[in-house]
Amino acid sequence: MMNKELMTAKILEAKVAKGMTWEAIAESIGMSPVFTTSACLGMNSFTEDKAFALCETLGLDKPVAEALQACPKKAWEGGVPQDPLIYRLYEIVGVYGDTMKELIHEKFGDGIMSAIDFTMDIEKEENPKGDRVVVKLNGKFLPYKAW
Repeated sequence: MMNKELMTAKILEAKVAKGMTWEAIAESIGMSPVFTTSACLGMNSFTEDKAFALCETLGLDKPVAEALQACPKKAWEGGVPQDPLIYRLYEIVGVYGDTMKELIHEKFGDGIMSAIDFTMDIEKEENPKGDRVVVKLNGKFLPYKAW
C-alpha cells in the first residue's frame, strides 16, 4: 500500500497540473475545503466513495484512493514551527491558550473542546486597511467525568 507521504506528493502534483484550488476540489466531492485539504495532506482519512471521487477529479489511480482511506498517524514534528504562518498560530496558542482555557471553563465547566467532533472554516474578509484572515473553530464541549 502507498504511504501517506507519497499519496500527498501525488495529490499536490495533480492539483498543480490541473490548476485546481482546494475549494474547487472539495466542492467536486461534496466536502469542506478544510477537511479535504487535511485528508490530502495525510492528517485525516476519507470514506471509499470520497477517496475515489477525489481521485477521479484529479486523475489519480487506485493506490492513491486506498491511501486516502487509511487511518492516519496524527503526529507532527516537535519544537517550534519554522513556517511563518504556522508559527503565528503556535504563537497565538502560546499567548492566548490559557485565556481560551479560562474562558471555556468559565462558560462550560471543566472539560475540553473536541478536535474529533469539530469543524473549521477559513475565510477572507476584505478590509481597506488590509484583508483579514478569519478562522472559526467549532468543537463539541466534552466535560471531564468523575467516577
